Amino acid sequence: MSLFRGLKFLTTVNDLRQLPQEGLEVAFAGRSNAGKSSAINTLADHTRLAFVSKTPGRTQHINYFDFGGDRRLVDLPGYGYAEVPAAVRAHWEKLLGQYLMTRQNLIGLVLIMDARRPLTERDRNMLDWFRPTGKPVHCLLTKADKLSRQAQTAALRAVEKEFEEDSLITVQLFSSLKKQGVETIEEIVGGWFSAVEYQSTGGL
Repeated sequence: MSLFRGLKFLTTVNDLRQLPQEGLEVAFAGRSNAGKSSAINTLADHTRLAFVSKTPGRTQHINYFDFGGDRRLVDLPGYGYAEVPAAVRAHWEKLLGQYLMTRQNLIGLVLIMDARRPLTERDRNMLDWFRPTGKPVHCLLTKADKLSRQAQTAALRAVEKEFEEDSLITVQLFSSLKKQGVETIEEIVGGWFSAVEYQSTGGL
């Protein structure tokens, strides 16, 4: 079975004090309407595991999904949607920042970006919060099917060039519609879990 195929909903929280105590976590974060929920559903081969909406900003809590074996996927609230009330947006951003900077269970971040508009100011803010932790980041350039092959290549190269001197950041193209790039992200995220689990057992 693939890494994501057995993914199941576990719990939802709206306060860092409610976070589960056990397990290793990989977080999925992204600008509202960048295709985060669709990516999770595609990876899990489940049409409605993560809620998909044409209205940006619908994911308002931290949603936990279980891989099994004390491995978790954490779906973070979408960010950057101007029509969300200011108080709600401020709460999200405080929650996101604290989670990304302080969560010990978190081993890596998958940053979802629309391949047509990658590296917005809010995307860079997310990276600024997370990069000091020294944990890996995998940039998923979604909706690649909406670009020509040439434009896909250009988008990928532009983001790769931005991070060419940072060995902790990797980049790939992804399409939920075409199921493009599924194997690549499974290999990356699976490698994160395996590396941490190997270290925790003393390399035995």
